[in-house]
Amino acid sequence: MVVGGGIAAAAGPQMYLATIGLFVLPIAEETGFSRTTVTGAYSVAAVGMALGLLIVAQIVDRFAARYILVPSFVLFAVSMALIALVPPIAPVYFIPCFFVGFFGGGTVVPATRAVVSWFDNNRALAIGIVTGIIGLGAALAPVLAGALIDSVGWRLAYACMALIAVVVSVTMVTLFVRARAERHVRGRLVQETQVEGRDVSLELPGLTFREAVRTRQFWRIALGLGLVGVVVIGLQVHLVPMMTDRGLSDGQAGTLLVVFGLASLVGRVAGGFIIDRVHGAIVGPIVMLAPIAGLFFLHPPFTSAAVAVAFIGVAFGIEGDLLAVLITRYLGTRNFGRILGPVQAAFLLGSAFGPLLLGLGYDTLGSYDPVIPVLMGVLVVGAILIATLGPYTYPAVNGFDQLAARDELAASEVLSDIAASSDIRGSSDRPRVHVHQ
Repeated sequence: MVVGGGIAAAAGPQMYLATIGLFVLPIAEETGFSRTTVTGAYSVAAVGMALGLLIVAQIVDRFAARYILVPSFVLFAVSMALIALVPPIAPVYFIPCFFVGFFGGGTVVPATRAVVSWFDNNRALAIGIVTGIIGLGAALAPVLAGALIDSVGWRLAYACMALIAVVVSVTMVTLFVRARAERHVRGRLVQETQVEGRDVSLELPGLTFREAVRTRQFWRIALGLGLVGVVVIGLQVHLVPMMTDRGLSDGQAGTLLVVFGLASLVGRVAGGFIIDRVHGAIVGPIVMLAPIAGLFFLHPPFTSAAVAVAFIGVAFGIEGDLLAVLITRYLGTRNFGRILGPVQAAFLLGSAFGPLLLGLGYDTLGSYDPVIPVLMGVLVVGAILIATLGPYTYPAVNGFDQLAARDELAASEVLSDIAASSDIRGSSDRPRVHVHQ
């Protein structure tokens, strides 16, 4: 499940987003588009993905994962292939780019929900491995795209990437990806099934979307992690010009992006392992403050800058694990997809403020340095919000992962008992359930 979901997602929208930079020059040379127009496809795709996330969030908790994932991956690949056919007319060029993001958004939440359904004791690690595979795919995609552009040109390169994406993703989803104990009628999930003549509830513990948005935990998670995302994405986008301004060569500054990517991969997997064992409200603030230490060392020589960027990259990687884990621990899994979708859409749109903040600071003040204390302050606020979340409302069920692997429906009975007890006792008194092996 973890490997299949990770590989499928790696062949999804990240393949497109990670390679846009390589297509800028060949597209501009052939079509006459400005570089701003070509790179504007990223923003158009981001808007499309945000809308796709909002729409799929409305249905992800009601339909089987494959019934959403397969059509989304197919339509994503078709949209990417259509870029190869666009004429040199900018508005027409943006149309398939928008749908690449729109249908790509349909691949994100269902896969995360499926992974979460199987794991409780090692949930963060499972999510970390999936996102690590996605990050590895994003690192390798430019190599593939560059080879295709050199050999067949940018138009056929997009067509070939689309073919690879649909074959890999649909194969992985069909063979390996489904949520635990999915029972459905023509794709629509049912809340109860029969086993040997007895009814088994498939109800999950947790809050509805309306209940979730009324809690302080929802807003602290969204704002706390969102603020960190604004800072880290801003630093990532402006890293190369910032460091060349401070005296590094173009090659050294570019290498820092590689360091950032590798550190984020380590952060995703190692962070997942740690979060499963140490409370997220403890791990989160420590990790979110790590970039502050990095910012103090973000200057030449190259070694010092590389260490600083590693701190920032690790924080970026662990932040991805924290979002899904904290939502399930504080708000439950009943409406997980409905809750996660809008938050991720907001993150996607909000991440644009980081690069904008640093860009405006540089243009107005002539240097990045005056903006750095502001970024540090933002990180401190985010860390405080996560540190004050309080104890988990839905702590891990001891032995759940082993039980789910052995008997999916027995695991469902445990969760439905928690859901029923939570409804009776109220959200302020959630029971802690243990499964005896």
